Amino acid sequence: MRRATSARAVLLPWISDRVQCIYRPLLLQPQKRLIISPAVQRLFDGIKSGDRSSLARGITLVESTREDHRGQARELVSACTQMNRPKSMRIGLTGTPGVGKSTFIEAFGMMLINKGHRVSVMAVDPSSARSGGSVLGDKTRMQELSATDDAYVRPSPSRGTLGGVARNTLDSIILTEASGYDVCLVETVGVGQSETMVSEMVDMFVLLMQPGSGDELQGVKRGIMELADLIVVNKADGSLAAAAQQTRTQLMTALHMMVPRRPTWTPKAVRASAVTGHNLDRVWDNIQRYFTVFEESGEWDALRREQQQKWMWREVSNLLISKLGKDTKTKEYAKVLEADVLDGSLPPSVAAEQVVAKFLESVATAPTFK
Repeated sequence: MRRATSARAVLLPWISDRVQCIYRPLLLQPQKRLIISPAVQRLFDGIKSGDRSSLARGITLVESTREDHRGQARELVSACTQMNRPKSMRIGLTGTPGVGKSTFIEAFGMMLINKGHRVSVMAVDPSSARSGGSVLGDKTRMQELSATDDAYVRPSPSRGTLGGVARNTLDSIILTEASGYDVCLVETVGVGQSETMVSEMVDMFVLLMQPGSGDELQGVKRGIMELADLIVVNKADGSLAAAAQQTRTQLMTALHMMVPRRPTWTPKAVRASAVTGHNLDRVWDNIQRYFTVFEESGEWDALRREQQQKWMWREVSNLLISKLGKDTKTKEYAKVLEADVLDGSLPPSVAAEQVVAKFLESVATAPTFK
């Protein structure tokens, strides 16, 4: 990288006064017209025209870890971000295993398509980073939705950290919005950490539950309940109809004892059946009311700005850790400190400070940062 002729000096609060890192941002000033490479321009043109194969290639590019691909991905996401399209509804969906998320998403997605919407489905699955599995599997569980022209279903990437998978999901949402999808459903597996991260990229969070006794409520983490803007008791049909009503009553009682996370919206519980289609319209009515209130109060725009700020700093942290892990001098020094930590002669907090100090020293003396 060439030395910048007009660089900005950034002094991070946790860096010693002796060390100041000169960093050249990718875009020093906002540009009226983004200049991108011909290959990325062709891909961008395909995405904004609604071509699904271009969208698939674009998301594959976003998920790639190759350095040359990362540069192209930045160009593509920047181009899509600058498009003047109406905001899509970003809706997070979670629930315990067996609640019927895939069945619900397919039935709900098909209903929305029949109403004239275009629906994209993404997944954030932390288990995929360890086992290679995916919350959406091979899409065979959503055959009808996957085959529909107005739907785009994307399984979770099969590698990478949760943070990386989530970052890719956010960029993928931006691409689907540029391609004209106005409802984006983001599915998670209901394990806690992924829900918290997804809540920072969606506008509304929906918790799916199945009919059951009080034990069912005990199995749901309070933190996930507090994230929910709407709770859907799925499988409210046949022999489970009465149990679904009882579960809804218990949920409404529990919700009344919680502080709503939105000042203008009180979370609600609704019974529905993805198999029969019962009350799916009511679920959609509640979602529409939520977004109407959200828009009129100004909270929607405020939330998006807050989320963008959070993700910027999350990505700063990810990039710094990535750069640190690739610095040879720092890695060698860290191995020595690891041994001291393992034998108990050095506290982890002190070792961490020394690793960071070594990295900053290495950065400050690097040719591109002089």
